[in-house]
Amino acid sequence: MANILNFGSFCIDNVYKVPHFVLPGETLPCHDYQVHPGGKGLNQSLALAKAGAQVAHAGKVGEDGRWLKDLLEQAGVDVSRVQVVDSPSGHALIQVNQAGENAIVLFGGANRQIELEDIEPAMSGLNKGDFLLLQNEISHLTEIMQTAAEREVRIVFNAAPITDAVHSYPLDLIDTFILNEVEAEDISGESDSHKVVDKLLTEFPNSRIVLTLGEGGALFADSDQRITQPAYKVSPVDTTGAGDTFTGYFLAGYSAGHPVEQCLDSASRAAAICVTREGAATSIPSSDEVASFQ
Repeated sequence: MANILNFGSFCIDNVYKVPHFVLPGETLPCHDYQVHPGGKGLNQSLALAKAGAQVAHAGKVGEDGRWLKDLLEQAGVDVSRVQVVDSPSGHALIQVNQAGENAIVLFGGANRQIELEDIEPAMSGLNKGDFLLLQNEISHLTEIMQTAAEREVRIVFNAAPITDAVHSYPLDLIDTFILNEVEAEDISGESDSHKVVDKLLTEFPNSRIVLTLGEGGALFADSDQRITQPAYKVSPVDTTGAGDTFTGYFLAGYSAGHPVEQCLDSASRAAAICVTREGAATSIPSSDEVASFQ
């Protein structure tokens, strides 16, 4: 079975329930405040583990976030490549409105202290055909991608949060893109999902594209096929972490060689359950819950 390394972020999520997103100059009382574990890296490693995959996590966290490392370890994630450093952990200020939508301010903290000399030790044990999962919340992604490609490791890139820096990465090295509508439009310049796929496959013909489309479901495409997956209908409470849950469950199945249709369905089920719960990491369902979800 292929190894999976997630070289990703940790974040302490400060979640505020608000009647609406705060406006410029406004002081807005909130009616609830909670602290949750988060960071796209942590969330996706946790989702992979809950989906039954064997996953290792590499990254950095401050002393204030040591409990995040412990959380992954308790879930069965290999955290031997996680460093605890003398700086603040990444953290986020998350507003959640009455419709369950979120708006997020992110501070990178220790996630932005990945150094060049950290890359090779983190990659130890990865070989041809293994998987490296990346998001856009840590430093030196270009060099990490290049090192993975030299080892013939398959790179899965969730380009979140989208920034101008993404356009400077060696995206031609990516095996699988996992993108939401905003990220896909930013990279491709197209808004229609099928035009997005056309553009990306023209530019990156050897890649696989997974688009998450919210209520529109999901779309998988490569040079040979396109597969659509409808969304499961639920009443959302908090959409934070839904994309991370989808990514973890999809990659768990994909890396195990399951049919793409099965991977999309499992990931969509997991994301649907996730949005009916509060928080990010705390809302990720178990594989048993996903299997029984209708």
